[in-house]
Amino acid sequence: MATDADRAWMAHALTLAEQGLYTTTPNPRVGCVIVHGGVVLGEGHHARAGAPHAEVVALADAARRGSDVRGATLYVTLEPCTHQGRTPPCVDAVLASGVHRVVIAMLDPHARAGGGAQRLRAAGIAVETGVDEAAARELNLGFIARVTRATPWVRLKIAASLDGRTALVDGASQWITSEEARADGHAWRARACAVLTGIGTVLADDPALTVRAVPTTRQPLRIVVDRDARTPAQARILADGHALVVTAATDTRAWPAGVEAVALPDRAGDVDLAALLRLLAARGVNELHVEAGARLNAAFLDAGLVDEIVAYVAPDVIGDPARGIAGRREGLTTLAQATHFEWHDLRRVGRDLRLVARRSPKEH
Repeated sequence: MATDADRAWMAHALTLAEQGLYTTTPNPRVGCVIVHGGVVLGEGHHARAGAPHAEVVALADAARRGSDVRGATLYVTLEPCTHQGRTPPCVDAVLASGVHRVVIAMLDPHARAGGGAQRLRAAGIAVETGVDEAAARELNLGFIARVTRATPWVRLKIAASLDGRTALVDGASQWITSEEARADGHAWRARACAVLTGIGTVLADDPALTVRAVPTTRQPLRIVVDRDARTPAQARILADGHALVVTAATDTRAWPAGVEAVALPDRAGDVDLAALLRLLAARGVNELHVEAGARLNAAFLDAGLVDEIVAYVAPDVIGDPARGIAGRREGLTTLAQATHFEWHDLRRVGRDLRLVARRSPKEH
């Protein structure tokens, strides 16, 4: 049974895992610490795809320190993997190390990589699972979504006034929320694998959708949902490539270097958003961050594709006529037909409030 000390060391391992928040995609964020007699022998986190996993990093750190890990306890936020990918199975390194106990936060949801706990137990190592599991799952919502349902975790980011207005009637929206809120929004961009907007936002605001307000070594993929392929070649969102334009019809334009165009039509002649999510998951996208206008927001909501809303609410009232959070919803004739979310987090950011709501389990 897990002890208070186990929970404290797992909290430390989770802190290590958070160091890979912006860099591990498409892999999970994982931290590991090896302890004996209350002393840290080695620790580390998974930094990026292709780099050693957290357990291997921690064991290497122990070796650098001259620490003997035989008889120690290894704390890891995700079950040691059992399959050969870009790196060897972590469970083999753990078995060879001589640790006598392994404490795991969450089991691996990936069918190919799971089973590490079973192998460790079969070798006579004491294994404890589920210690601070909720925190480990929280850190890897996107990874879990991708490997269990083959779609990314979809996060809809909104900046609005107190009365739910996102822009004036002419589209002017800079800036409804504070500089602090905008910087916080960049942190959500940085943790995402891809950032998505619509052609309306591109034509009206010409956003870059890059991460600038927080330090990061990786920029997410930038995506434009553009039914008729109207994105200008000089649009800032296409600058330096690493961008995807999603249309509803095959396009023969010569796009700038590093820009890919793909046609994903639905039966109504619009972009098939569900097909887009499946495509992104197949390409290793764990978290999709959506910063779009009311029409595209409504399309995602109508299709039941939004997992989470991050809304920054300014203490200002704009009134009508002005643009709202979501455009006309399809088929809503009663309040019972609304898309239901549940509050997850509330905090103040600058002069604004940041509200985080997640899709009600009853909606799935």
